[in-house]
Amino acid sequence: MTFHHPSFGTIADDRVIIFDTTLRDGEQSPGFSMNLEEKLRMAHALSALGVDVIEAGFPVASEGDFESVRRIAEDVRGSVICGLARSGGKRDIESCGEALKKAERPRIHNFISTSPLHMKYKLRMEPETVLDIIASGNQKARQYTDDVEWSAEDGSRTDPDFLCRCVEMAIRNGANTINIPDTVGFATPEEMRAIFTMLRERVPGADQVIFSAHNHNDLGLGVANTLASVEGGARQIECTINGIGERAGNAALEEIVMALRTRHDQYGKVTGIETTKLLGMSRMLATITGFDVQPNKAIVGRNAFAHESGIHQDGILKNAATYEIMTPESVGWNKTSLVMGKHSGRAAFRDKLAQLGYPPLEDEALNAAFARFKDLADSKKVVFDDDIRALVDDESRDHERVHLISLELASGTKQKSQAKLEISVDGAIQYAAVSGNGPVDAAFRAIGEAFPHTAELALFSVANVTEGTDAQARTTVRLQENGKLVDGQGADADTVVSAVRAYIHALNKLLTKRERREPEALS
Repeated sequence: MTFHHPSFGTIADDRVIIFDTTLRDGEQSPGFSMNLEEKLRMAHALSALGVDVIEAGFPVASEGDFESVRRIAEDVRGSVICGLARSGGKRDIESCGEALKKAERPRIHNFISTSPLHMKYKLRMEPETVLDIIASGNQKARQYTDDVEWSAEDGSRTDPDFLCRCVEMAIRNGANTINIPDTVGFATPEEMRAIFTMLRERVPGADQVIFSAHNHNDLGLGVANTLASVEGGARQIECTINGIGERAGNAALEEIVMALRTRHDQYGKVTGIETTKLLGMSRMLATITGFDVQPNKAIVGRNAFAHESGIHQDGILKNAATYEIMTPESVGWNKTSLVMGKHSGRAAFRDKLAQLGYPPLEDEALNAAFARFKDLADSKKVVFDDDIRALVDDESRDHERVHLISLELASGTKQKSQAKLEISVDGAIQYAAVSGNGPVDAAFRAIGEAFPHTAELALFSVANVTEGTDAQARTTVRLQENGKLVDGQGADADTVVSAVRAYIHALNKLLTKRERREPEALS
C-alpha cells in the first residue's frame, strides 16, 4: 500500500514522515528561547539531519516569529517548511501564507480544539461552530498551498463520533495531513493505537490522507504513545530534539527514530534520518537553549553507553551486543575521546570539529575557539572531545547582544571579593567594578551594574565537563523575570568565568524572550 502527498509524492507504506517542532512547540518550553540566527542554524541542521517537515514557528504570535518563519522558508531547502495557525484566527492563516511565500515546499498547519472540555471552557463554542471553523480554516489554507495539515487539539480526549466528524470535515475541505495530538499527555498507548485504527476504518477519505501523531510526555508516555500510534496507522510523527516542549515536553525525535530502527522487526518502518548526526543535533540544541539533557537520557545522554558494572563490562569486552542494542557510533558517539594537545594546529583543530559533527565555522568564530583551545591545552594535561565541544559551543553563539570582554577577580580569606568586568552591550562597552560575598556574587553584581535589569537568579549550578582538578567547569544559570524563565550555559577552566558566561548567555535569552507575545484568544 502507498500514500500520495503533494509535497512528497508517493510514500511507501513502510516510510514514516518525521515532523520536527523543536522551533515551535519546543521553543515554548519554560526557560527556552532562540533568536533568529539560532533558529536558522537549527533549521539548516534539522534539514541536514533528514527531517521531512520543519515546523518553523507560529507567525501570527509576534513579529519575531513571523520573521523567523519567513527567513527559514527563504533560506532552508530540502525539508517542507511549516507554519502554525489557528483555524479560526483572524489573521493566522494569512500570516502563515505570507511568511511561507518563498518556501520551496510550504505547509500550513491549522488547528482548533475538539474536546468537550476545551470547546466549553476554552473556546466557548458549540460543536457545530467548531465544524464550520474547520471547514473555513482548511479552505482558506488551501488558497496559499496544496500542503495543508489540520490538528484536533486535545484530540485524545475528544468524543470518538465527533472526532470522526471533524476529521471528515477537514479532509473534505482540503487537509491532506490529519494530526491527532495527545495535547496534555493523558492517553495510554492502547488508546492512541485505537484512535488511529478507528479513524482509518470509519472516516470517508481516510485512505487519501496521512495521519499524524503528536504526543506530549506528561505521564512519561510520549514515545510509547507515538510508537503505538504508528501501529495504529499514523505515518507522520511530530516530535522534538531532546523531547523539549510545553510542560514535560514532547516525544523525543532521537528516541523514536532509534526505536523504529532498532526494533524494525516490531514496527517494520523506516525514516530518512541520518542517525549519526543525532548526538551533534542534541548538543547543538543544548548549547543554544542553555539546557543540558540528563546524564541517563536515552540515546544522547552521556551515560547512554556507559557501563560501570563489572558483569556488564566483562560482557561488553567479549561481545558488545551482550549489553548494547545499538552501537554508539550509529548515533554519533566516537570510539575515542583522547585526541588533541597543545601542539595541535589550526588544521587539525578544524578537522576535529568536523569529526565531532560541527558545520564549518566562520573564520572569526573558528579563530576564537582555536585561541581558547590553545589556552586550555596549555593548562590541561589532556584535552578530551568533551572539552573541545564545550569551548566551541561557548564560542558559537551568534548575534548575541551582550558579550563578555574581560573579567578580573580578587578574593581570599582576608579580603572582600572584588570583580572588574568589561562587557559589550549592543556594541557599546560597559565597565563595572563591584565587591561581593565571594567571587561569583561579586561578578554577578558587576553584570547587574554594567547592564541593569530586573531579572532574578533562580538557579545556579556547576558541573565539570570531564574529570580531574583541571577539568573545565560547565555552569548553568536560570533567570526569572515577570514569569519568564531562561537558562544560560557557560564553560571555562575558571569556574567564575564559566559562571559569568552562563549568566550573560541567560541575559541574551531573556532579551529574546521579552519580544514574544501570545496571540489573542479566539472570539
